[in-house]
Amino acid sequence: MSIVQRLLETRRLERQAPHDDVVIEQMRKRDLREVLAIENQVYPKPWTPGVFQSEIDEMRSGYRNYVVARSGGRLIGYAGLLYSGDDAHVTNIAVDPTVHRRQLATRLLIHQARFAIRQGFRNLTLEVRASNRAGQELYRRFGFVPAGIRKNYYEGVEDAIVMWCHDIDGEGYSERLRGLEAGIAR
Repeated sequence: MSIVQRLLETRRLERQAPHDDVVIEQMRKRDLREVLAIENQVYPKPWTPGVFQSEIDEMRSGYRNYVVARSGGRLIGYAGLLYSGDDAHVTNIAVDPTVHRRQLATRLLIHQARFAIRQGFRNLTLEVRASNRAGQELYRRFGFVPAGIRKNYYEGVEDAIVMWCHDIDGEGYSERLRGLEAGIAR
């Protein structure tokens, strides 16, 4: 078996790995190399190491929460939140393209939503590219609804859809999160 064939087989097996091997933990400075590798693959205009370092520093101040997802010790995704008043704003969610379709973005957003609830926030908000239909669908499953458009938000050429999810501190929202988790277990 050639090196390329082994690599392809390894990636195929990783995609088939069980869901319960995913661990979500706080992002640390030592994670930045792997985070940046994913960032550079999934975003046309990726954040710089300095931006991520600043966000990690803000976590220490209590104004942000960034987490990473690992499988088999390998960093495969991350997500961030920033706080303002009663709102927690999803700054980013990214998953290594080699492990798409394992519901990692769902897992990361469940984790961040629960974190926001524990911290006493009432609402979640985010921006999503107008062209990112998969992302919009994911956010709708979490109860986000479009609330506006930011013209030319991304690289000055693509609009962002502003989405809000209100009243995350209620029992109805906790039930929604339990339903999303049950969908992962299947």
